[in-house]
Formats: sequence, C-alpha cells, structure tokens
Amino acid sequence: MRIGIVTREWPPDVYGGAGVHVEHLVAALRALPDGTGGGRDLQIDVHCFGGPRPDATAHAVPAGLSETNGALQAVGVDVGIAAALAGVDLVHSHTWYANTAGLLASLVHGVPHVVTAHSLEPRRPWKAEQLGGGYRLSSWAERTAYLAADAVVAVSSGMREDVLAVYPELDPARVHVVRNGVDARAYRPLPAPDVVRRLGVDFDRPYALFVGRITRQKGLVHLLAAADQLPADAGLVLCAGAADTPAERQQVADAVAALQSRRDGVVWIEEMLPREQLVPLITGATVFVCPSVYEPLGIVNLEAAACGTAVVASAVGGIPEVVDDGRTGLLVPYDESDPAGFAAGLAARTGELLADPDRAAAMGAAGRARVVADFGWEAIARQTVEVYAGVLAARR
Repeated sequence: MRIGIVTREWPPDVYGGAGVHVEHLVAALRALPDGTGGGRDLQIDVHCFGGPRPDATAHAVPAGLSETNGALQAVGVDVGIAAALAGVDLVHSHTWYANTAGLLASLVHGVPHVVTAHSLEPRRPWKAEQLGGGYRLSSWAERTAYLAADAVVAVSSGMREDVLAVYPELDPARVHVVRNGVDARAYRPLPAPDVVRRLGVDFDRPYALFVGRITRQKGLVHLLAAADQLPADAGLVLCAGAADTPAERQQVADAVAALQSRRDGVVWIEEMLPREQLVPLITGATVFVCPSVYEPLGIVNLEAAACGTAVVASAVGGIPEVVDDGRTGLLVPYDESDPAGFAAGLAARTGELLADPDRAAAMGAAGRARVVADFGWEAIARQTVEVYAGVLAARR
C-alpha cells in the first residue's frame, strides 16, 4: 500500500499542532512492524510546501504566484502536488492548505482521499479580518474537500461533533475519530534548572507557563487579563511568537509591557523554542496554562502532561478529552460573551495550583501516566491504517 501524505508543514518548518501531528504520524506509520498493515507493506511518500527536504518531496509556489494572495499560492502548490501523486494508492491530506491537492489527486488519478480535520475554517471567523478574500478561498477549499473525501479523520470526539455540525451533508459513517498523540520519549520530565535560567526565568519561584502562537485562537489575551489576579510571588512565562498579524503582536507587546510594570517575574520569550530548551521549561513549570478559545484537541496539552506538568485549560473542543478535570489538571468554562469571567476563572484555577505545588505535582504525574497509556503514536498509526484499509476496501 503506497500512501501519499500531503502537508504544508514538514521539518524543519513545523510551527503548529498539525505539523507536529504529521511528523510523528509518518514516523509511527513507517515504524509499524511487518504483518500489521505497516512495515514493508506500507510505503509513505510525503509531499510538503517549501524548499528542498532530504526526506520529503517539497513543492514551491509556482512562478507568477509569488506576489498574489497566500490562499491562491497554496492552491497553486496543490496543483503541482496533485500531479506528483501519480502512482499512490491513497492520498491523505492535512489542513485546508493541502486538502485541494488531495481532492485533485483523487479526481485525476482515481484514488481515495482521506482528510484529517485539525481545525475548521468556519470555527475561526477572525481569519476573515486577516486574510480577506483568502479566507473565502480557504473555506471553499476545505468544504469542497471534506464533502468529497472518502473519509474524514477527526482528532477528537469533540472535533467529530464539530465536523458534522459544520458540514451536516457528510455521512457520519465517513467521519472517524483518531486522536492526536505525543512522543512520550521526546516529551518527558527533564529537570534542567540551568537551561531555564538561561532563558531569563527565575527557577526558584513557582511559575505558570504558556506556549503557543500569537493568534486569537490561543487566547493569550485572556491569560494576560488574568495575570494581575495570580499570586504575587508566582512567575508567568509566555513562550509566544509567530503572530498572525503585526497588530496582534503589538497588542501582546503592549499588554506584556504594562504587566511587567506592575509585577515582576513576567518573562516573554518571543520565539518557538527548540525541544531541548522547551522540555526543561515545561518540566520546571508548576502549571501549564492553555487559554484557547477554540481547540480541536490541543497537542500542547499532551506535551505538557508528558513532561509531568499539571494543566489548566479552557473547556473547549477536544481539550476535555486530554485534561482529566481534577486528576491531571483543571478546566475552566469559556463563554465568549463573558471574557472577564473567563479571565477570573483562569486566574483562580491557575492560582490554586501555584499555591499548592504538591497537588500540582500529583496532577502532573497522573497526566504523564495517562499520556503514556492512551496517547502513544503506535496505536494512532494502527488506527490510521485501519481507516486506510476500510476506504480501500470500499473502493474495490
């Protein structure tokens, strides 16, 4: 079985959860033993956006499109990828950027198309402000690909419900749940105070940690609004970069500067850290905070749990499937009509654990155990192969 995996992100250009998912899924698929639908029975061809890679076929923006709308650029790349997918038995695309490649390949080459739903454009309406007509194109590309796909893989049960709510025309039998996972060997408890201190963080005081892109989806502004209500002796570390727009970056910069003028221990690391620095930073945190307003699953919460850190997170999307409220962390209800209430909830829940590090440590240990038991990539790869086999059998 020859599978064409299509993704915008591929190492070293991985900046979001979808890219992390594809990287680890491909590695797990390739590592499956013979006789399980994997091994020598399974050939994985990765096609990605961007410059040359040693382990994938990369596709650049076609000549003549470099100055046009980013969504048009993506569709242009997709056309080239679709042509290159001749000879695969099945194509599997990730995110709207790559979905059109899968759709076109399916039509042109007569092969099945599987889509993994990492997020949904209609659930991110703020992108219309950023992308203009590009958002209308991305929404069309997503909708068209989903409705035509042989199977849609949702990364959580909550995401499956979302997919069927947004696209009610889809046959529910075609929408499968295969949850995101985490590499519990790469993300593990790794105490390294010196690494944390070199990042400018006071390791000797408890700190809450945020890791994510500066985008409305991740809810960083709500955490900043909550920060004044956190215990005075606690630190707050924001590992936040890759802003969607200059205006959003400036909004965060202004809020952080104002916060730093009122309290100490606030550190902003405006870059996406390499894993050898990120893992000790997560391990050293008393609590990891995920204030997302929309999150199909939230790999970052799995990464935090794998590092043995308690998680405080918004109770949206698939997050309740990751954070076991009261056992591995604490959940905060989110109501977009009450941002002040959400900020107060974040502060209260985070403050509880900052004030009780023993409780936080126990939650972190329980989170690590749950990740190892339930979110391993080999199991996810096997479930994905089952989806492939079912789709191919239905085509025969």
